[in-house]
Amino acid sequence: MNNNINEIFTYHNATKHAPMRYARSLGYMDWETQPNPFRAYKGSSQIALPLSLGNNTPPYHLIFDNELPSAPLLIESISQFFQFSLGLAAWKQAGDNKWALRCNASSGNLQPSEAYIILPPLNKVSTKCSLSHYAPKTHQLEKLCEFDSKFFDELEEGSFLVGLSSITWREVWKYGERAFRYCSLDAGHAFRALQVSAKMLGWNVQVVTGTKDTQLSRIFGFDQENRYIKEEAEYPDMLLCISPLIKQDLSLDILTQDLPKQYEGSAYILSASHQEWEMIQRIEVASFSDAFARPEVANLPVPRLPSFESKDLVLKRRSAQMMDPNNTSISGEQFYTLLNSVKESMDGFENSANLVLFVHDVDGLERGLYLMIRNKKHLASLKRLMRQSFLFEEIREDLYLLEKDDFRSRAKTISCNQDIAADGAFSLGMLCEFSEQIQEYGAHRYKELYWECGAIGQQLYLEATALNLSATGIGCYLDDNFHTLLGLTSNQYQSLYHFTIGRSIVDDRLMTLDPYHHLD
Repeated sequence: MNNNINEIFTYHNATKHAPMRYARSLGYMDWETQPNPFRAYKGSSQIALPLSLGNNTPPYHLIFDNELPSAPLLIESISQFFQFSLGLAAWKQAGDNKWALRCNASSGNLQPSEAYIILPPLNKVSTKCSLSHYAPKTHQLEKLCEFDSKFFDELEEGSFLVGLSSITWREVWKYGERAFRYCSLDAGHAFRALQVSAKMLGWNVQVVTGTKDTQLSRIFGFDQENRYIKEEAEYPDMLLCISPLIKQDLSLDILTQDLPKQYEGSAYILSASHQEWEMIQRIEVASFSDAFARPEVANLPVPRLPSFESKDLVLKRRSAQMMDPNNTSISGEQFYTLLNSVKESMDGFENSANLVLFVHDVDGLERGLYLMIRNKKHLASLKRLMRQSFLFEEIREDLYLLEKDDFRSRAKTISCNQDIAADGAFSLGMLCEFSEQIQEYGAHRYKELYWECGAIGQQLYLEATALNLSATGIGCYLDDNFHTLLGLTSNQYQSLYHFTIGRSIVDDRLMTLDPYHHLD
């Protein structure tokens, strides 16, 4: 086993929460060093994007059928694509405090994910190919370089690239050593948000395979260390091809050769000072490696209930702070609609995550512990490895009842004693095939597993919103207590993200402001 894989297992075990020991963090909120949640580049050319709130978008339930006509590649369509994926959804205000909410979910609303776009020559952007950073607060493109290239000549007309990256410091500031997990989850949230926004325009999102992080750093400009301070470095996550086509072949060699050696704009400092976390530095280095060598799968459209306009749904998505324990029941139809929405692959690759469900109050289902299989290949090993007393009674295809009981108190205890895991209709843990995946595909696979879980979470947020329900991701949970409940004693499977669905209690003391009122 190589050193990078050893480092992954060491980090994962060291950052588990336990009843008497949480993963190491500062232990208090150091408000003097709170990072700015918005990256900006000093000296870059700024291109204002026209706001898209007045645009008509298809009904949410229709965008997944792959039958919508593709929008042309214009600055207006680029604007809508970003606004309804990574843009602002609203502002909240309490007294003198005001903070932004975004369309993409984020752990603690700390927003470590950044996005970059590589375009062919496009009216109102550049007469050449260009690379720009998307600035969600001002809804602008910050142009970092222009260049001549024939890269797009070989692609379908209307194609462009988007890169996602993470600024780990934004999460480290609050969560300490466990922060790397949350950055990777947030990359998955952002990825699915981009997919859904692309579908509104009839576009498809393809993860570009065969790339190395060194190549992505070169493309995004992160290897130009003079443009960043070390403590706030960005690390590449993934490169996406957005196109009218579901899939096309592309090589990045021409693009990499044609990019200038030095880009415009240097990153503004996010914090006045920084804490140093050696374990975070080690996991960043260990996971900086090759990626994406996994089996691909074809997805089929999943039927959905009729819903309202997709942009309205995206803008209404929220992370619930409290669930109403007096209004917990949901229908079986709502429950199965939620599960069906995440049954297929989120990224076009074979699924790694299955869902363990604490069902509290769903019409037609007994309270108990359930398992939803997203990868049929895992069923046999899970039956072998899980508690032998489990029933494994098939309720519907791929949904199994493991044990009948009231699991509300155990769900709460496992979720760091948070009521929100017990006060909804159900909560769940995303149980991933773990050690074999990392040993087979390398250290970078650790991040990819979290990306899949984050994408599932973002989809559950949207689906719950479409059903007039509430949802929230739970990053604080007692890892091995959950595994022990399931009877798992090895790291062949590990839970990487928890989630809960119910009806939220809204804090009426908070004022809600329009997302871009500050630009008027």
